[in-house]
Amino acid sequence: MLHEAATRRLAALMAGDIAGYSRIMAGDETGTFARVKTAMEELVAPAVARHGGRLVRTMGDGFLAEFASAHNSVACALEIQRGMSVRGQDIGAERRLDFRIGINLGDVIADGADVYGDGVNVAARLEALAEAGQIFVSAKVRDETVGKLAAEFHDLGEKRLKNIPELVRVFRVDPAGAEPAARPRAPAPTARPSIAVLPFDNLSRDPEQEFLADGITEDIITALARLSWLFVIARNSTFAYKGKATDVRQISRALGVRYVLEGSVRVSGQQIRVTGQLIDAETGNHIWAQKYDRVLKDLFAVKDDIAERVVAAVEPHLYAEEGFRASSKRPDSIDAWGLAVRTLGLISKVEHRQNQEAQDLLRSAIAMEPHYARAHALLASLGGVVGGALLLVSGHP
Repeated sequence: MLHEAATRRLAALMAGDIAGYSRIMAGDETGTFARVKTAMEELVAPAVARHGGRLVRTMGDGFLAEFASAHNSVACALEIQRGMSVRGQDIGAERRLDFRIGINLGDVIADGADVYGDGVNVAARLEALAEAGQIFVSAKVRDETVGKLAAEFHDLGEKRLKNIPELVRVFRVDPAGAEPAARPRAPAPTARPSIAVLPFDNLSRDPEQEFLADGITEDIITALARLSWLFVIARNSTFAYKGKATDVRQISRALGVRYVLEGSVRVSGQQIRVTGQLIDAETGNHIWAQKYDRVLKDLFAVKDDIAERVVAAVEPHLYAEEGFRASSKRPDSIDAWGLAVRTLGLISKVEHRQNQEAQDLLRSAIAMEPHYARAHALLASLGGVVGGALLLVSGHP
């Protein structure tokens, strides 16, 4: 609720967050939290202060800063990105932290220490468009800054931003003379299979059905997360793409995933239709697609049923796709998961040679991860022996 003392003013707003934060946190929660906190305290906060700005708020891996001039905000963003590049030089791609930053010049409502309004919203949407290590600015910021800094502005054209009624002309800012290929990239996908479930689109005419589409999406995320072999991106990261037309390959780079599941929900009277598509995010190829028609009698039962059916259909396709990936690599270049998946194509064959090859791969996987139940179960189904004892499918001697 706004106070009576709330005022309006023109300001340059900078929104920033860490690209692929959820995935990096999943790999090293304590270390990632500490490094982000250090970056905020030792780099972001001092840079904002040096350029005459103030930190409006911080949000875990992100921040919002306000400046009196567009020039100062861009200069600050360039300093932050240079600092993060230096900090990431000796860190592996899977642990590297890179900010993505959006800047807008616009009218804001100042209420105490906080600010609100479209000026803030556009900055946040620009930040969401940017990739790791990039700075995106609106045309207003570019017009006030071009020629005043050692920076280059690359016109990306007009973009439709979520909940912003007018098109916004977007520019990418690079240090003068920088090569595009030299910009930091988002970390590569993890060794194990990973998936992002995008918010399902509400195709119903009734905007009240938005909650149903979001609920089905969340149920599918929860159901997929029960698959211990699959890394599932958290809801907070994927819902940042809600309402956006984004290339799945860009999502793959930003979130570090191999697969994307997207779909739609349409309600007409008491009928509901849910569609889903599983996509290889690295190539853009469709792996699976299906539609489900139901009668809306018990809403929660329908949601649960659809979520479970989608996961039941998707899981074998993921296994098959991962088996194909693993079969094209040398056994010594993949992890225990990859070795186990590689055996799936061999198990279907009855020849002794393929059976023996599958057992050898599974023993290698178990040597890497002695408690890998899936590898033990597969080896047992082939009659394999580990440690002198025949293992049954249950994994017990």
